[in-house]
Order: sequence, then structure tokens, then C-alpha cells
Amino acid sequence: MATYSLTTIWYLDAPIIRVFDTLGEVPRWPDWWPSLIAVKERDLGADDGTGRVYHYTWRSRLGYRLCFDIRVTRVIRPWLIEGVASGDVCGVGRWRFSEQGGVTRVCHEWQVHTTRPWMNRVAALARPLFVWSHHAVMRDGAQGLARRLGGRLLSLVNE
Repeated sequence: MATYSLTTIWYLDAPIIRVFDTLGEVPRWPDWWPSLIAVKERDLGADDGTGRVYHYTWRSRLGYRLCFDIRVTRVIRPWLIEGVASGDVCGVGRWRFSEQGGVTRVCHEWQVHTTRPWMNRVAALARPLFVWSHHAVMRDGAQGLARRLGGRLLSLVNE
């Protein structure tokens, strides 16, 4: 299996609580995140969001689709949302939030491995393309979120 450890940081000109709450409205993501084809809520979980399960269908910049579930395992409002992915990718995804001077820093950590045989077979050669596609999808999300919030994306960093 091919493993990936990807970190993307967005700096948004918007209050942390609005950013957190908007990212917490997962079923509405396709309204503003163009790479997300569909998301379905499969389990409601607890009032704070833990235990919720969402099924995602993403379209990559390279033309393939990824489908996976994420079960929310931890929520600390407005600082953290964490979940476990299973499906075409398996692993942990984490959103970390902080705010300074009215600018919200959103750090997305994605530590996963791919399960699709074709992706694992070509990973040695295609890894840079897969990473580039992930970064493009995350850039789409940052720009869409900024528009949704009526704010600006000040900066985006991929690590």
C-alpha cells in the first residue's frame, strides 16, 4: 500500500468560529468545494459531531474518483475536528484551527494509505501526480471556503 502524509494550511480572513462552523456543515461542502461530487451523511453520531459518518465522492484533477467514509472521532469546538477514513483511502484526517488578529489558520493533516490496486501499482511513478492532485483539490476547497465565508484566502501552504 502506498502511504501519504500531507499537510495543507489555509490562512483565511474570517473569524475562527465561522470557519469552524462552515467546515462542520459537511453535507453543504459540494455547494462550495468543486472537487467534491457528493457527500452523504450515513450516521448522525452525537450532538457534538463525534460518531458522525460521511461518505465522500471526490473527483481528482487527473480524472479518477476517490470514494471513502470518514467517521468523526473527536471534536473540540472551535479548535479540532478529527476522523478516521476507510474506503479508497484509509487513515486519519485532522482539521486544526487557530486564530490571530482576525486571521484563521486552518491546518488539514491527511495521513492515509491507498487501497485501490491500480493506485498502489503505479504509486512509485505516479506519487508526484497524486500529491499534486491532492494539493489542487485542497486549493479548490480553500478558495471555495473563502467565497462561502465572504472573506479572502490570504495564503495557502502545502507541506
